[in-house]
Amino acid sequence: MKRNFWFILVVTMLALAWVRTASAQQPTPSDDDVNAIAKQLYCPVCENTPLDVCPTQACAQWRDLIRQMLAEGKSEAYIKQYFVDNYGARVLAEPPRSGLNWLVYLLPPLAFLAGAYILFRAFRSWRALAKEPADDASAVGELTADEYVARLENELRKRG
Repeated sequence: MKRNFWFILVVTMLALAWVRTASAQQPTPSDDDVNAIAKQLYCPVCENTPLDVCPTQACAQWRDLIRQMLAEGKSEAYIKQYFVDNYGARVLAEPPRSGLNWLVYLLPPLAFLAGAYILFRAFRSWRALAKEPADDASAVGELTADEYVARLENELRKRG
């Protein structure tokens, strides 16, 4: 009995020595994971079509390539750079922030601020004109018979 006990103990110890932790395989990326990256890329073949909705066979293969790269553990930045290296910067949905591409990010806010400033100045000058007393208008009105001409001349004097 003791002999069987020691035999089972030795076999168990040897079996435990060979035991390793089992690592699960990485789950295959979902369609949402693939489309999150494909949405940021444009089809190199079709014009102005995002990669996530493009119906061509080439785009299906590129989405499969993205899925494979995600399964290998590649990052989103690496995958985007892979497509830029192979097909050029035109595949990016958002242009890179370098060189003259900065104008795309700077000009619209600057144009908006300039327009807001011009409107602010125009409204301010219109309010100032509306608050001024109409004393000059009565003096001009006596000289001319037509009220419209008198008001026009008065406004021209104020601006000039």
